[in-house]
Amino acid sequence: MRILIAEDDLTSRVALAGILRKIDHDVIETVNGADALEVLKRPDAPALAILDWMMPQMDGMEVVRRVRSLPTDRPPYLIMLTAKGEKADIVAGLDGGADDYLAKPFDPGELGARIEVGRRLIEMQAQFLAARNALAHEATHDPLTGLLNRRAILDALARQLSRERRRHPDGLAVGICDIDHFKLVNDTYGHLVGDEVLCRFARILESNLRPYDFLGRFGGEEFVVITPLIEHLNVRMLYQRFLSAISDRPIPTKAGQVPVTISIGVKIWSADEDVDAMLMAADRALYRAKSAGRNRICLADEFEDGY
Repeated sequence: MRILIAEDDLTSRVALAGILRKIDHDVIETVNGADALEVLKRPDAPALAILDWMMPQMDGMEVVRRVRSLPTDRPPYLIMLTAKGEKADIVAGLDGGADDYLAKPFDPGELGARIEVGRRLIEMQAQFLAARNALAHEATHDPLTGLLNRRAILDALARQLSRERRRHPDGLAVGICDIDHFKLVNDTYGHLVGDEVLCRFARILESNLRPYDFLGRFGGEEFVVITPLIEHLNVRMLYQRFLSAISDRPIPTKAGQVPVTISIGVKIWSADEDVDAMLMAADRALYRAKSAGRNRICLADEFEDGY
């Protein structure tokens, strides 16, 4: 484990570092509070720090206060090193945000034990964050394809519409992509292959997104693509990338190559349209694409689609 030592007294610092290295910890040494704070503000900051209470430039308690004000979901475990033995001082340190304290002169065995307590708590915190993040991912992502689920992609569309209304519009479009004759894929190859087609289809769409586009599974074989920043772009050509990427080559599966095509209905945002209006218009455009023979793009508000 990486541990920061902030101690201006050379003898104490060398002794601390020696003990910690002997029990296989990676040690970073600083000699004042200001330097310690800079280390703890880094993205790769050590998970545990031992801070002397009395230091030049910035004392240990000020370092603790500033570290605790930093926005992070992985706060470091902070041990105060102090010659102050009064209970009032110890309580003040713990109330100020320190996790533990160690009195000078310190006992090597006690130091190791307190470091071990900190290590266990850091590991528990990491496990909690991993579990929380897994639950958050599960709540917002489709379990089959790993894309944003219906609720999450609708939330993303609502946020993008709000952004367009708050500032000078940069242009926004939403496309509903539907795999043509997907029931025939399931009937011909089976549902397991159908699931494989959906997953590989999702990866192909992902690989053709711009960094700021959004993609989600709307339901079944329908997927929603949100494309912001289209003010000076040819929207049809933008969505043509998705259509061409799918229709140009079959999708490889365990049952062999499965040729598929898609139909796409696209709606470009106009002022005052909400999520429901955007999706309804895109859905109507998708229906027109299906009716016109599939494997094509239809834009809402266009009378002629060019096919």
